[in-house]
Amino acid sequence: MRPWTNVLQATAYGPTCAQITTLGVFAGPANNNEDCLYLNVFTPNVDPVAREKLPVIFWIHGGGNVDGESNDYDASKLAAQGHTVVVTINYRLNLMGFLANPALDAEGHNFGNYGTLDQLLALKWVRHNIGQFGGDKNNITVGGQSAGAQDTGVAVISPLFSGLFHRAIYESSVPSAVPTLATAEARGTAFSVAAGCGAGSDAATAKCLRSLTAQQIETLAGTASTQSAYITGPLQDGTIIPIQPSAAWKSGQFSHMPMMNGRVQDEANFGLGITEYFSGPPRVPPTAAQYTAFVTTTYSGNAGPINTPPAYPPGTVRAVLAHYPVDAYASPQLAWDAVATDPGACITRHYSQIIAPQVPYYAYEFDERTAPYYFPKMPGFQALAYHTSDIQFLFPLYHGGPEGIPHQLNKKQEDLSDQLVAAWTNFAWTGNPNGLGNAPWPAYTAKTPFWLSEDIPFLSTLTDAQFSANHKCGFWDKVLIYP
Repeated sequence: MRPWTNVLQATAYGPTCAQITTLGVFAGPANNNEDCLYLNVFTPNVDPVAREKLPVIFWIHGGGNVDGESNDYDASKLAAQGHTVVVTINYRLNLMGFLANPALDAEGHNFGNYGTLDQLLALKWVRHNIGQFGGDKNNITVGGQSAGAQDTGVAVISPLFSGLFHRAIYESSVPSAVPTLATAEARGTAFSVAAGCGAGSDAATAKCLRSLTAQQIETLAGTASTQSAYITGPLQDGTIIPIQPSAAWKSGQFSHMPMMNGRVQDEANFGLGITEYFSGPPRVPPTAAQYTAFVTTTYSGNAGPINTPPAYPPGTVRAVLAHYPVDAYASPQLAWDAVATDPGACITRHYSQIIAPQVPYYAYEFDERTAPYYFPKMPGFQALAYHTSDIQFLFPLYHGGPEGIPHQLNKKQEDLSDQLVAAWTNFAWTGNPNGLGNAPWPAYTAKTPFWLSEDIPFLSTLTDAQFSANHKCGFWDKVLIYP
């Protein structure tokens, strides 16, 4: 890092990182830019004379490491109500942030995890400079949602981040497996061929890849099929991510610190509710036949991490349909939501059981099923506690979704928001979400594994047995191949 010697115009947010703009409601803003490595600092009214040292929350946005921006997250409430300093960051996305290729490997420097290196640099900047904003460099909580939670987990297991922060919050994801170097390089090679850079020496390939404009790269990666063919997200490169996350959790090879980990009750409804997911017009929720086809296709495949071998055993489709009969639900959509949500819930529980004996650990489930829905809504669709619905309770001015505007919480939802902000910022202060006026949140331990249920009208606790029964983990623990 070099000292900044000029005046920085900071009256408006900086540019958004280059990203795909042709994926419907997943499309990034058109005004994106390669010059995007900016961060935002939110502070309460800090007394400069008192020289307070406030805890810092370092927030990594989600979006599949493909899209998203820090500018969507107005952290004013977290800062003001919790008396914390909050930092939101941009980082390079999709192929700009996570492209591995043998030609780049041959150059002998870190490659592939560029977006992760951006997050590392931003965190180092915070360590050097946050004192000027009233923040305490020795009390930093890193947190994120979805891909941002995955990235938080990567920071916890990466030796490059060791000692730079002190607590971790995972919302709706914790990494268990990332692509291997071989897998990532195969995807990067496929991309270089598609881009016309595949012939010639490693040096020629690297030069050709670097000659591509951001727009050319995003155009080549601009469909759902090419995303899956080319884009990896963080990868096991041997340096930044030396081992698979699952191995790190099991062996204790990670930075030990207090952790919060949780998810929303109806994670899968996010994907179900996006209109591009369905053929049409008309846009309609799934039918019973489509539900059965989904189960048949999914559970005739592979049971390993990221859909890798081994295959599900014979009879799995029949067993899944027996545990999730469509007639047992008010609609095929709700059956689909359950059968697509529950495996992830049980994976979260599995890793909670592994990590919790090693560190102070708090588990939760966001169960508020009337949250504002900010995506196009189909007739008859029930959004419930969908993936990302919890964000607007921590960042009430969150303006994700295609409309780019915040959605107002009602009075009861505002009360829940107050409780969650208090819990999150208590955790940032002390490593414990409990505090004056909050509902008790017991730690998740081997002897007393409790989950906090975040719902209206109040927070309550679930036993691990209740959580397991709600998500049929007794069944999924026998079906899934946990890495």
